[in-house]
Amino acid sequence: MYICYIDESGTSSIPGNTSHFVLAGLSVPIRHWKDCDKIISALKGYAGLAQAEIHTAWMMRKYQEQNKVPNFASLSFPQRRYQVEQFRKAELFRLQKSPNSKHYQQTKKNYRETEAYIHLTHEERKRFLRDVAERVSGWNFARLFAECIDKVHFDPARHTYSVDETAFDQIVSRFEQYLNEVEKRTGAPSYGLLVHDNNPTVAKKHTRLMQTFHKKGTLWTGIHRIIETPLFVESDLTSMVQIADLTAYALRRYLENGESELFDLLFQRADRRAGIAVGVRHFTNLKCGCKICAAHRVP
Repeated sequence: MYICYIDESGTSSIPGNTSHFVLAGLSVPIRHWKDCDKIISALKGYAGLAQAEIHTAWMMRKYQEQNKVPNFASLSFPQRRYQVEQFRKAELFRLQKSPNSKHYQQTKKNYRETEAYIHLTHEERKRFLRDVAERVSGWNFARLFAECIDKVHFDPARHTYSVDETAFDQIVSRFEQYLNEVEKRTGAPSYGLLVHDNNPTVAKKHTRLMQTFHKKGTLWTGIHRIIETPLFVESDLTSMVQIADLTAYALRRYLENGESELFDLLFQRADRRAGIAVGVRHFTNLKCGCKICAAHRVP
């Protein structure tokens, strides 16, 4: 039995505010999920994040309030948190009196989403994410499946599904084919389950799509080894979905900004067959020379 944890990065709308939409799934055998969860929990504990969600995009931001605290890096975690919270409270009180209510609401949201990480410097947050990626890169039993869609080259009129549905179709197809290969290799039945971040805007749509896949197959394969429809879970309660978030973020940031530190570690887990990274695809133009396209091509 294999569990494939799924999360996304970027917006699926066209044009949206990102050039790419990435849907990533990280599969682990069910016998390993507990050990994986313990490893991630231990890393979070060392960083003072035991009860926090790994939300990579929010962790990678710079928090300007930290720069206003003298000798911030030399303070203890509780002292850092106290100082930043003081600055943030004062800023919210100031913005409450401003006629620009949108700025107040956005700032309030930013503070809420980053509250769990304010005791860590920007470099410490980056190091923590790198440590997590290094651990995941060493999980030889894990397989990465991802569809990275360059929306500049995606023509809705020429596709059966929307951007996010196309990506989901690809992930499901590759996970099914992987399970088939495992079954051939081991001679034992291999089944899989999808565990998806609970995005209310896509949960119902992807559930109905999976029901269709069970009846008619995807555009690429019949579905015989993936059981049920996806289980949608709150990512703050499931460390492994948070790893899928980290992976999707790393793939998108590499493609959009050339940031390769996290990507190079996590891409090692891409499902490969005969030396080809069949598990991860970059949907773009044929001239793309990125590492994903290079690894996806037949030599």
